[in-house]
Amino acid sequence: MNSFQVIQLKDKTYFTNELLLDKQFVLLSPTVPFSDQLKKALLDWDFNQVISEGTIGVSSEAGVDYAKAAEAKKAANPDTPQKPLQKLSESDFEEVSFDFEDSKKEATPESAPQPVTVQPAAQNAPAEPEPQDRKEKDDFRMAHVEKEYDKYLAYITDIYTHYATHKQLNYHEISDAIKELCIFVRDNRRYVLRITPKEDGIQANFLVSHGLRSTVLAIVMGLQLRLTFSKLIELGVACVLHEIGQIRLPPQLYMTNRKLNPGERSQLAMHPVIGFNILKENNFPLAIQLAVLEHHERENGTGYPRHIDGNKMSMYAKIIAVACSFEAITGPRNYKENRSAYEAMLEILKNSNKQYNDLVIKALLFSVSIFPIGVYVYMVDGRIAQVVDTNPTDPRNPVVQILSDGNQEGGGELLQTNSGFNKIVRVLNHKEVKDIFTARKTTKSSGI
Repeated sequence: MNSFQVIQLKDKTYFTNELLLDKQFVLLSPTVPFSDQLKKALLDWDFNQVISEGTIGVSSEAGVDYAKAAEAKKAANPDTPQKPLQKLSESDFEEVSFDFEDSKKEATPESAPQPVTVQPAAQNAPAEPEPQDRKEKDDFRMAHVEKEYDKYLAYITDIYTHYATHKQLNYHEISDAIKELCIFVRDNRRYVLRITPKEDGIQANFLVSHGLRSTVLAIVMGLQLRLTFSKLIELGVACVLHEIGQIRLPPQLYMTNRKLNPGERSQLAMHPVIGFNILKENNFPLAIQLAVLEHHERENGTGYPRHIDGNKMSMYAKIIAVACSFEAITGPRNYKENRSAYEAMLEILKNSNKQYNDLVIKALLFSVSIFPIGVYVYMVDGRIAQVVDTNPTDPRNPVVQILSDGNQEGGGELLQTNSGFNKIVRVLNHKEVKDIFTARKTTKSSGI
């Protein structure tokens, strides 16, 4: 096995064999060139070295057909089994402190995500850019993120549709797509967390929307837990597919607006087992199979289908359990009204009967804050703001953007909240948000 320093690799470099991140994770096939974009991603994730059984070669245009070489290798070793991945334990993750004062001392530029630049409290601080300029940039970025998010929704729809019609899932293809999703979420975290489910999702099949929203949360928590890139991708794949078992169940079980009877609930509770078997049939890694099987298990042993406790659950399942529950509280459903992200956070933090893993709860808290990104809040001075970023040293005081007149998406000054003159008083409920912005639009259209 040959090692290569990432910093020394050049754009459009080809390798004569698969390029690996480690002995299990394939970065590139011989037919795909190394790129500067991949180099940047690897260095951003602190991967400074990659490995390959081959050497640096030339492209197929120079006379080497790597596609045929790869096919020949596969044909020569048709029975080579795919090595299953081991279950993760909590030792695979970096501890996240719940002590706010300790976290302030321990946070460093290298270990903590950086907050957005906020307006200093000092009177002689340099003037910030004009709100309109910032708003235009923010709106442009948000529109781009929403467009890309919709593409991932369409892609996951295709995955579920293709399985429903062909009973096939391609692990490597899905893994490649989720690799891009992980980078997308990391680079656009504070924007993608502001995306809320559309109201028409109540009538539509919610499996895809639920799958993507849960996956975004899972990836964000995985980043907070310092998962390696390969494990983060596995987590993402498992979360995207955690409800795939429902495809084999009657739609009226998960699309209904009525209360299920005991027999129907028992039937629906089989979807983790069905999903596990689907992934097993399609040769997904064992770690992903187990995550799908166990995502409804609970730390206290009250979950299903096997009623195992936290000592036997995979760490992927622990993360998905929290992400899935948080999304279920905030997402629209036929049978219930969605609640705010703030209410969801409080419910998860209560951790009634110790259902969820404490380490994962801490990761969620420090990823989205007590006042989650996207919620609207009343400030102590009477102004309305939207939470737009977290404070990596204190989840009680996130970064907010004051709403300017007539603007539903922020556009005013950025403030680092605190327990004093920049204090959040409370979260606005759905009706208040709707009424306020309806009134703003009416005022703006009438020219008042």
